[in-house]
Amino acid sequence: MCGIAGLIHRRKTGDIGREMTSMLQSLKHRGPDSTGFALYGKPKSDELVMRFKVAEQEEMNKGFDIHDQVKQRKAEVNRRLEELGAKIVEEEPATEYAFRYRMKYDGDRRKLADYIEDVDGAEILSLGHGLELIKDLGDAGRVANQYSLSSFSGTHAIGHTRMATESDVDIRSAHPYWAYPFADVSVVHNGQLTNYWNGRRALERRGHRFMSNCDSELIAVYLADKMEQGAELEDAMRDSIEELDGVFTYLVATSDSLGMAKDTMAAKPMVLYEGDDFIGLASEEVAIRSVFPHEINTFDPYEGEVRVWKSHA
Repeated sequence: MCGIAGLIHRRKTGDIGREMTSMLQSLKHRGPDSTGFALYGKPKSDELVMRFKVAEQEEMNKGFDIHDQVKQRKAEVNRRLEELGAKIVEEEPATEYAFRYRMKYDGDRRKLADYIEDVDGAEILSLGHGLELIKDLGDAGRVANQYSLSSFSGTHAIGHTRMATESDVDIRSAHPYWAYPFADVSVVHNGQLTNYWNGRRALERRGHRFMSNCDSELIAVYLADKMEQGAELEDAMRDSIEELDGVFTYLVATSDSLGMAKDTMAAKPMVLYEGDDFIGLASEEVAIRSVFPHEINTFDPYEGEVRVWKSHA
């Protein structure tokens, strides 16, 4: 079933960590297994923010050996960053197994990501100027508390509550997905793509890598690949309506934009509130009303509809 949500402040920054937590907690009944946030802060053009993990949550209960392995894996990540010339400006532990680094690096992001993920157990969740992607097991309140998201300020965000149906309950299978190796592109999705493997193989032949077997990751890489070839976000999304088969509603975020697309059958729900300064979208209206408790007007986007909003903050 799953639930997706998105928001964007068009002219200022907002408390997007708190707001997205509230929206996703309202959708907990749609997916209690894991929760994910893609939050967009004010980017610093000369810095990258890397969110990564070196173990899964459930591994941490397997004894002292895993704790030693986590320390060793993290030390190897640091060594490889230094080898590539990346300078860590700030190192912040999010959990025992997940970390946030602010760093200066002007080299090839693909080379960096590949080298770091070659460390046993390491996975980069996001690498960008504005994007910070956080996902873990449990509901939105639990994940937000675990990663101290209530104070996160920024311009826009997307999020996902997951009910595991076709893959494991772990961080790797949780949403959102970052479009490796592109900075600041992320996607959440409700539905199913029937041409997933054909689309994935075509993108892999173009040199892209996939960390999961989730069709949401395909959408992220598909859109980023289109934009790398020169397409605008909205044009790439319109192409997706024709080229991605199945039933789907998805939200995509870039460094300054939030987009929504529904397939031509419009089988997966989406409710939209559009104000002058704030846009909120979710699988159910209750999520938007968790941020706006007063009376608001919402509507359901049409089949095959694509919309993009930009932040000017």
